[in-house]
Amino acid sequence: STVYNLPPPTQGLSALMILGLFERLGVTEGEGFAHVHGLVEATKRAFRVRERVVTDPQRLPADPKGFLKPAALTELAAEIDRKTALPWPDVAKPGDTIWMGCIDAQGRAVSFIQSVYWEFGSGVVLQDTGIVWQNRGTSFSLDPKALNVLKPGMRPFHTLNPALALFDDGRVMPYGTMGGEGQPQTQAAVFTRYARFGQGLQQAVTAPRWLLGRTWGGVTTSLKLESRFDPALVAALKAAGHEVEVFDEAFSDTMGHAGALVRHPNGVIEGAADPRSDGVVAGV
Repeated sequence: STVYNLPPPTQGLSALMILGLFERLGVTEGEGFAHVHGLVEATKRAFRVRERVVTDPQRLPADPKGFLKPAALTELAAEIDRKTALPWPDVAKPGDTIWMGCIDAQGRAVSFIQSVYWEFGSGVVLQDTGIVWQNRGTSFSLDPKALNVLKPGMRPFHTLNPALALFDDGRVMPYGTMGGEGQPQTQAAVFTRYARFGQGLQQAVTAPRWLLGRTWGGVTTSLKLESRFDPALVAALKAAGHEVEVFDEAFSDTMGHAGALVRHPNGVIEGAADPRSDGVVAGV
């Protein structure tokens, strides 16, 4: 049936909007207040669009591509206050995920994400296989007025969001993370550090991270920071109006388990794994 050949509704729009909005802020230096504040505020705007628009492709209230047009991004970016935080939270959803990336000898690259949504998915095991059914149907709403209302043939919104970047110089970069709402946020942190501010790939993954809102296993909606951030930056974020929660951990898996690969034009492949998890980079 045509229904099941359509792409599912994901966070891809959010991930692209965050980067597009941040680009328009003209930030020239990584790791400082402008970097973190800018990406967090871009995340808020992108998530609000996501909640209004992203649903089964058969019932989209607006064309998602319209929000990625330069004029639309410029207009929305103009609403971002460079010094003050937009009040938050908006509604968030939990999740449970893993990310993998690979590049073969011919340069074919894959960014892959898998999740049964919660530790044991729906709790239903497929007979004779041992496969646990996923639980993405929980993203449906029983409210007939809701954007993602439960209807026959509809596909639910989900947080899975594998990313792959193509650079003008020929580099190819599959990257991603687990972490529910944190996926597009962590992707934006890793990508801007590597692609915009020139950090090494492993440094971009290892560097202190933040998370706005809830993620898997979490219930608070604050702006969460790892303890390695400069206290002056933490103070500046608080002064700007962010509800900041500094974790005790220097490396917290609440911030996602990120990974990235880059294939250079000369065929060299480099990779980075997250010290927050048991991931690894391997070559054969």
